[in-house]
Amino acid sequence: MRRTAPEGHGPVRFGPPLPEDGLPVLPELSAVLAAAASRGDHEPVGGGRALREAACGYWDRRGLHCDPDRVAAAPGSPALLLALTAALGGDVLVPRPCAAWWAPYAHLLGRPVFHVPTPPESGGVPDPYALLETVRRVRAEGGDPRLLVMSVADDPTATVAPPELLHETIEAAQGEGLHLVSDETWRDTLHDPHDTVLLSPAEMVPDRVTVVTDLAGALLPPGWPAAVARFPAGEDGAGLHARVLDILTALDARVAAPIAAAAGYALGEPEAVTARVATAVRLHALLAAEAHTAVVAAGALARPPRSGRHLYVDLAPLRPALSAHGVGDAQELEDFLGARLGMPAPGGHRFGDDLEAPRVRLSTGALVAGSGTERAECLTSPTPLELPQVNRALSRLKSVFDDLRDDAQRWEPPR
Repeated sequence: MRRTAPEGHGPVRFGPPLPEDGLPVLPELSAVLAAAASRGDHEPVGGGRALREAACGYWDRRGLHCDPDRVAAAPGSPALLLALTAALGGDVLVPRPCAAWWAPYAHLLGRPVFHVPTPPESGGVPDPYALLETVRRVRAEGGDPRLLVMSVADDPTATVAPPELLHETIEAAQGEGLHLVSDETWRDTLHDPHDTVLLSPAEMVPDRVTVVTDLAGALLPPGWPAAVARFPAGEDGAGLHARVLDILTALDARVAAPIAAAAGYALGEPEAVTARVATAVRLHALLAAEAHTAVVAAGALARPPRSGRHLYVDLAPLRPALSAHGVGDAQELEDFLGARLGMPAPGGHRFGDDLEAPRVRLSTGALVAGSGTERAECLTSPTPLELPQVNRALSRLKSVFDDLRDDAQRWEPPR
């Protein structure tokens, strides 16, 4: 992320990457990758049969039956979303805020992107009435909205949209003839899976939803790029799958063979993988809850995090303190907090939010500090928040926000 774009760059602006987990690579995954390291080739475009069958098994276990011939793999979700956007044509609708990487790929293709407000209780899924109004307005102005991208388990807000909201939004989208892309990168990171209902849009509208899952969400390290897409059944789904493969071929967007081996192993969900996922989710749920408590106690606003490795914080109540420090917008807030926290704090403008709104996404992976041994200890400790390196990181976060609260009270005008 750069405050000032390098001279000569065009209008496409890229946001921060997916939040990392800060943890050592699972040894069993490393062993699979090492065993395949002598393979210097790539998978076929869209992924080899073994990888696609592993993806089908992954979705079947989640109630989404799929055929290997309706699956495509690529080196990361951005390549898949770029191909889907190009294949579907038309204008793109996304929630506000949304994942930082969604809009740039539409801009790269010269496609307009329209942000639709989300309801107060959750992000990732647009408010159905706002969606209908946005579609009406875009068409009245000569636009051609065709694609809606959403995420039930959301980056950046870390919320999980309730099924009733999802149902209403999908009904609205279906009535307007929109194709839906459901980004389900974070579906396996629910902080309390027994108390959180996650429903995939593909369960509601099987013939108009393409599911995209980046394995960096829960199964693979972010530096091993692999993602899979599940296309709808039926003739339209077959045509879309074929066009996406054509575009991936033109981009030469193929998964390296060693990464494909690791991805297939992870998608098979052996015990070592499921145990690591569960332990990592528990750790990040504890960190997110502690960070949420700290920022809310300081007077900031944040929805309780329900998934992922992040939380989304609104510092509007602390504006007096921010103004005293010369912070007037989200970019200045990003610079200010990033320097004081010693960790990335990307502003809300990178997620399609208003530049003037003082919002940031904080990632819990940055709180897993220390050497490789210390990071591994976070996975085995029954009380990871009490480990010295984690405690120091949390204390710094709390101190920075407490200072802002004290400054806000000091600069608050008398009543």
